Amino acid sequence: MRKAGTVWAAAIMAAGMAAGPIAAQELKEESVKTFMEYAWQLTPAQFTKPSGEVVQIDKKKKAEVLVPTDFAREVIKVGRLSAYAQVCELKEDQVNNYRSLMYREDDKKKWTPQQLIYISQLHLTTVMLLTGKIKLVQKEGDKEVVVEESKSNNQTCSDEQRKKVKELITAYVATGPKLTVPPPATADAGAAPAPAGPAPAASAAAPAPEKK
Repeated sequence: MRKAGTVWAAAIMAAGMAAGPIAAQELKEESVKTFMEYAWQLTPAQFTKPSGEVVQIDKKKKAEVLVPTDFAREVIKVGRLSAYAQVCELKEDQVNNYRSLMYREDDKKKWTPQQLIYISQLHLTTVMLLTGKIKLVQKEGDKEVVVEESKSNNQTCSDEQRKKVKELITAYVATGPKLTVPPPATADAGAAPAPAGPAPAASAAAPAPEKK
């Protein structure tokens, strides 16, 4: 049975799809912080880049890794569009949407490697929350975020919605850096994240080489 967190996220997704994918309602600060917390819980303590470089993330230094709330809201918006693309089975557009986000943020040269990984994880967590791939479980009186193994998805996408999602992603990608090779960061736009601890292998959808 789905837990409250998954149902809540699915409701957000369903409402957005019903209103049309362009209806990107502003998330309240409390909701943004909830997404951020879920992403932090799923951020690994160690990540291996496609180049082989290992990035360590000290899970005791949360404040040094998390990004400002206003920026996190923008990442969640991009993740929400990726989630629409996933529901509409626009795989290439979904990946390009993610890559455009990561190229933009890498080009800014303002984030640490740890923050870039967190940004990628926030995007991925948003996609997984809105497509029902994450659930909450009670553990020792607290809530823990875990990946939902079930691949079932009752969400649908009309031809009109599919067309609009594709248009929105195309417009977003066009305003960013040119996509040539996969971005330098991190996780696939649609794959489940690895648990904290061991370094996850490079994803098939984001292989080496890194951006030069």
